[in-house]
Amino acid sequence: MIKAARKPAESPTLALARRVLAIESEAIRALIDRLDERFLHAVGLVQQRSGRVIVSGIGKSGHIARKIASTLSSTGTPAYFVHPAEASHGDLGMIEGGDIFIAISNSGMSSELLEIVPVVKRLGAKLITITGDAQSPLAREADVHLDSAVAQEACPLNLAPTASTAAALALGDALAVALLDARGFSAADFARSHPRGRLPRQALAQQSLLHVSDVMRTGNEAPRVPSGASLADAVREMSRGLIGMTAVVDERGTVKGVFTDGDLRRALEKSGSIEGRRVDEVMTPRPKTVRRGMLAAEAVHLMEEHKVNQLLVVDDHGILVGALNMHDLFKAKVI
Repeated sequence: MIKAARKPAESPTLALARRVLAIESEAIRALIDRLDERFLHAVGLVQQRSGRVIVSGIGKSGHIARKIASTLSSTGTPAYFVHPAEASHGDLGMIEGGDIFIAISNSGMSSELLEIVPVVKRLGAKLITITGDAQSPLAREADVHLDSAVAQEACPLNLAPTASTAAALALGDALAVALLDARGFSAADFARSHPRGRLPRQALAQQSLLHVSDVMRTGNEAPRVPSGASLADAVREMSRGLIGMTAVVDERGTVKGVFTDGDLRRALEKSGSIEGRRVDEVMTPRPKTVRRGMLAAEAVHLMEEHKVNQLLVVDDHGILVGALNMHDLFKAKVI
């Protein structure tokens, strides 16, 4: 009889690591059910402030406060970290009446933070606290208290701040992201505050790899008139298209020429009138064109080389499939 292979015993170190992750993940999950109107009130206070957001904490909570201040700032809510011990030695002078002061303390009894509370109140600034004890002195004095209580620390001794700091950080992230969404903060806004970060490099790479097909105008947005159309009709179509030109095509859609603002000015300089004239008389025949698969950056080079602001996009048979304008390239941040 073949015996089943015995499952190797799990490493105690791995078991402990898994226990830590399980406790911390459960601590964060428990926050979900506790979010209520107080969180909405906190978001509203920050949105309506006339001053700055100041975040403070001591010890491990101080590290969390620094991270929350940084996340707020990078997502469109300018924030500053103030060390509570330094605050009592002059830094309190930076707090003004329209500010929001966010105090983080798991116990809610940090003496360094409690010393600051009367100053915050006297100046008329608003106090938001993140603590693990809703009945603590810090929580009771808050305009809004956010509950970050955890059932236990992940430390086997239930002493070292682990699950509690994870919960406070998660609440801070939730606040930052809610504020980001409320103000309509975009990826472009994020990139402006992270000029050397991964997102701007990604955006730059994506923009550099844009193709003509990604930015060109198609369908009705690519103005065109049939060969033989009156000059008046061509002017009307060019005005409708709003890109300073219209393609001139035959019955198959093959490009025969392009009529631009410059062509119109030259025609008027010669005759002073467009009455009774045909577009074929004044158009630019055999214009420069591009294929939809070309890199947009190559199209920019072609525009600059030939000193034009528009290009027609054609397929392999010369049939019009779109139009490209310098403004389209600016909008797509290709240039």
